[in-house]
Amino acid sequence: MTEWKEFSVAINNEAAEAVSSIFTELGSSGVSISDRNDFLHMPEYGNDTLWELDEENFPKDGVVIKGYFTEHDDLDQINDELTRRVKQLADYGIMITHLDITMSDVKEEDWSNAWKKYYHPVNITRFLTIVPQWETYEKRFDDERIVYLDPGLAFGTGTHPTTQLCIQALETYVFPEAKLFDVGTGSGVLSIAADLYGAKEVRAYDLDEVAVTSAKDNIRLNQLEDRIDVQANNLLKDVSDQADIIVANILTEVILPFIPDAYAHLEDDGLFITSGIILDKKDEVIESLIRHDFDILQVNQMKDWVAVIAKKTKKEE
Repeated sequence: MTEWKEFSVAINNEAAEAVSSIFTELGSSGVSISDRNDFLHMPEYGNDTLWELDEENFPKDGVVIKGYFTEHDDLDQINDELTRRVKQLADYGIMITHLDITMSDVKEEDWSNAWKKYYHPVNITRFLTIVPQWETYEKRFDDERIVYLDPGLAFGTGTHPTTQLCIQALETYVFPEAKLFDVGTGSGVLSIAADLYGAKEVRAYDLDEVAVTSAKDNIRLNQLEDRIDVQANNLLKDVSDQADIIVANILTEVILPFIPDAYAHLEDDGLFITSGIILDKKDEVIESLIRHDFDILQVNQMKDWVAVIAKKTKKEE
């Protein structure tokens, strides 16, 4: 049985996405985020709730991000590089507080299965519910869509505020003949939701091969492998055609330089749905979208996270 090393980074919420990216870039076999707010503010319907809050595992301030490496990895180098890069986030304008980095041993059986007891179905909207593959769930409504996920530890549960905001936007804007690109697909949940909402063609892209595998597994779990194409790709590099809708739930630091490329890959009047935007960065993203000839249709907020729905306007000759 494989012995795993679990690195835990306790840090303030604002740094969570950046630290998760650092773990991925260091080669972590999985990343988990324990955020008390995800539990306290999760939408609840009756007794259905995604998680049960274990007070011992969730700090009152900040979050805990965990990455997993094997005993064969250079753990000293990983520890040094992790510490250096996390502290360096302050140089990029990300405030760092509550920082504590620790390492512990985890057996593969514990890592793979123990967390599953906390994961239950959650109603993201009136029309869509996310259900773990090992749970039994009966529809509340005839027109309710079910997304089955095996989230593992790499890409979360599909219920982070940014993902919820994107799903809500897809529910509003996807139309039957839509061609959609899901950029930075992660678990594939947005691609699955887009298909269930009626998109005609869905393509999912992610730079991370682990994400591509995860997305393919979840798409297969929903029996949509013949309808959704998943590819490893750096954003939309070398993609030559255009879509009616582009959805991108990625970091603000990636969104900003991606905006011109998103414009180029949209049909006239096409929609750009983007999230992963912390509240403090909202104005910067909106200003950049307007500067690149997007009209802002909606700005939606959940907790400290924002999603922007923008429409491509044809540039004047």
